[in-house]
Amino acid sequence: MTKAKYFQLILILGFMTALGPFSIDMYLPGFSGIAKDLQTSVTNVSMSLSSYFIGISFGQLLYGPLLDRFGRKKPLFLGLLVYILASLGCVFVRNIDVFIGLRFIQAVGSCAATVASVAMVRDLFPVKDIPNVLSKLMLVLGLSPMLAPTFGGYITTNFGWHIVFLILMIMGVFVLVSSQMGLPNTRKPDETISLKPKPILNNFISIIKVPQFSTYALTGAISFSGLFTYVAASPILFMTILKVDAQTYGWIFAFMSVSFIGSSQLNSLFLKRFSSEQMIFASLITQIIISCIFLFLAFNGLLGLYSTIAMLFLFLGCLGISNPNTAALTLAPFPDNAGSASALMGASQLGLGGLASFAVGIFVKDSMVPMVAIMTCTTIIAFFILIIGKKRIKKTIVNSGDEITMAH
Repeated sequence: MTKAKYFQLILILGFMTALGPFSIDMYLPGFSGIAKDLQTSVTNVSMSLSSYFIGISFGQLLYGPLLDRFGRKKPLFLGLLVYILASLGCVFVRNIDVFIGLRFIQAVGSCAATVASVAMVRDLFPVKDIPNVLSKLMLVLGLSPMLAPTFGGYITTNFGWHIVFLILMIMGVFVLVSSQMGLPNTRKPDETISLKPKPILNNFISIIKVPQFSTYALTGAISFSGLFTYVAASPILFMTILKVDAQTYGWIFAFMSVSFIGSSQLNSLFLKRFSSEQMIFASLITQIIISCIFLFLAFNGLLGLYSTIAMLFLFLGCLGISNPNTAALTLAPFPDNAGSASALMGASQLGLGGLASFAVGIFVKDSMVPMVAIMTCTTIIAFFILIIGKKRIKKTIVNSGDEITMAH
């Protein structure tokens, strides 16, 4: 593979991966405007974020078998078409319940790109290279929380929140065209894969029963729910509790993504000396320490705007290291049904993220303490799942040529 082709693949896969985060982050500065126009509260508007997370979680399970059965491109085209139409619907919405429903449909469409991108990484690259490839995708992915809220804040302030969804629709069209024209069809249709509910369920169960999958998928999903907690709470935290305006909030959100991007790129350097297992363990330990300090300071009212930003910056940095490594170890045992494995991994991650964001909508009103408490609890739970799960993995991960294999 030439460097130019490698760069092209990473770029397109990165755009596919970034579509979902853009759809999450870009409209956040418009929460107040949406609430005013739809004659509802900001808390109710935040439920559209929860519905998006739930829609993505459901859609992951839908597209996994489709991607394995029909190849990668046809289900991807269908999902992106659904996303484009739902985004257009959000431009003209006049009711909060309809808006929440359209966000669910928009999510179901967008996750076709999310699942397909991860499955294609498993198709196109040797397993030993996947953590590095995912770290590079994090660089492209990380630009979305830098650009999306900042751009969204500018658009919302000057043109209104409706235009945000028009831009998301145009992005969907761009991703559809570039993926159909610029990516190879990395998997041929497999007619032996049944789309009946029972075989699909049995396939998912067989994947979950693999200890390596269940351990690293659950560890990654629970720890990563801290990011969803932050994303869901950030409009309330910064604009309601800490009293910053929409544009300033956008800049703060962009600054936070520097931590996620920087740490994911440091991960590529660390992998030259340390294993993915070691990186996950170290990042979770650090994340526990940071979140416990964060909770103590928040509970005692010792945090202002800048100190809150600093603590969140450190917390997100840990996630930038752990996430590509848990993803790589989760997918490693599944060369033949990477679509279904990727779907299950994404569904667990985004399903738990949806629950975390729902909890934020209930508990985060006029204090940051509930947000930090959720982040602390999820980090500690993830660490214990890792410890318990590693005892269940009776075989260890070793490198053998281009593949990660399981050895006694």
